[in-house]
Amino acid sequence: MMRDYAVYDVFTDTPFGGNQLAVIPDGEGMSDTQMQTIAREFNFSETTFVLPPEDPAHTARIRIFTPMRELPFAGHPTIGTAVMLAEMGYGPDMVLELGVGPLPAHAEAGQARFVTEVPLERKGKPEIDLVARAIGCTQDQIVAQPEIASLGGDFVYAQLDSRETLSALSPNVDAMREGTQLFPGNHDFAVYAWVEDADGTVHARMFAPLDGIPEDPATGSAAAPLAALLCADRGQNQSLTIHQGYDMGRPSQIHLQAGPGKVTVAGSAVRMMSGKLIL
Repeated sequence: MMRDYAVYDVFTDTPFGGNQLAVIPDGEGMSDTQMQTIAREFNFSETTFVLPPEDPAHTARIRIFTPMRELPFAGHPTIGTAVMLAEMGYGPDMVLELGVGPLPAHAEAGQARFVTEVPLERKGKPEIDLVARAIGCTQDQIVAQPEIASLGGDFVYAQLDSRETLSALSPNVDAMREGTQLFPGNHDFAVYAWVEDADGTVHARMFAPLDGIPEDPATGSAAAPLAALLCADRGQNQSLTIHQGYDMGRPSQIHLQAGPGKVTVAGSAVRMMSGKLIL
């Protein structure tokens, strides 16, 4: 049995930037085990499988797998899969069925956006010492109380004091295992470290080694809760462009608009290769 696949660089309009994504445009009839095995074979941060929608009024059902597990929601897989569906003739307006429910999306000309109205969950406040050990910085380089938040995926948010501190981070897996024991979730103590420049530019890095992702070059599912957190804490709508992946040599830009109860995530995607899986 053979299945088509395509690989995209997501949250970039430049080849060899952004976050890699494998998409299987016809996942119908594949077992959970097959999907997980294929995701492990690609070994990207995520692989998606497109299935017929459960509601015929919707565009498609999307299942998302890391090398280790299935996720209910992730940002760059949603953007990249929407761009592929547009290339296949769907859209430009779509409704995609994900593990967090149906998401409205729009995709055309290599760009996509989606809207999530999943309620922001604030799930805990790990000790600064634990988070500092997990990402390899000192406690005084973390400028606010870290917090676990989610719009479907659980991330630890740590605001740092400078771009230099962000670049110098070196994760500690033992500390992340400690965090996972204290704060179990659908990610294993995945830390989203970020810094805001004086001009409002946000730079970020995301580490999830216990999920098989030593570092992610673009994480829409973590960027969206950050925008929601800032909207809630600052009491006003937020318009952000997050720069991620620069310290990995895979620069990415994630565009976000956040208001009460709603976050829009937008970005570009570039098809890099196509082929067939032999199963």
